[in-house]
Amino acid sequence: MSTIRDLLARKGPGVVSLSPATSVRDAARVMNDHGIGGVLVLDQGRLVGIFTERDVMRRVVATGLDPAATPVSAVMTRDVVTASADQAIAECRALMSSRRIRHVPVQDGAALVGVITSGDILAYEVALQETQINELQRYVFDLR
Repeated sequence: MSTIRDLLARKGPGVVSLSPATSVRDAARVMNDHGIGGVLVLDQGRLVGIFTERDVMRRVVATGLDPAATPVSAVMTRDVVTASADQAIAECRALMSSRRIRHVPVQDGAALVGVITSGDILAYEVALQETQINELQRYVFDLR
């Protein structure tokens, strides 16, 4: 059973975060600079929200808010679903699917240790399947 910790070991740690006062425009620039679709919002080191591309579209663009004048705290997702580093990847995938979310902050105890995305899970599982296929092919061809 693969855990989120296994996935983070392959992906690498790293959390991109902003303060609640950061403007939507600056947040979008940060996401663009890092090539990511969401950033965590931390207030004095405490997770208070997540701001994603979906928030930009639904809560800023669709409502006509000014990105330069709107702080992420006004439009971020406050009910953040988190996962434990020791949680099974399959369990987290099911949670992401049922809640229709693509970004999940990962905690190891109280510490924030990373963020995983649905794309990270897919890439990890494809890599595992490729490894299994290669091992089976070696086994079959070694029998000949």
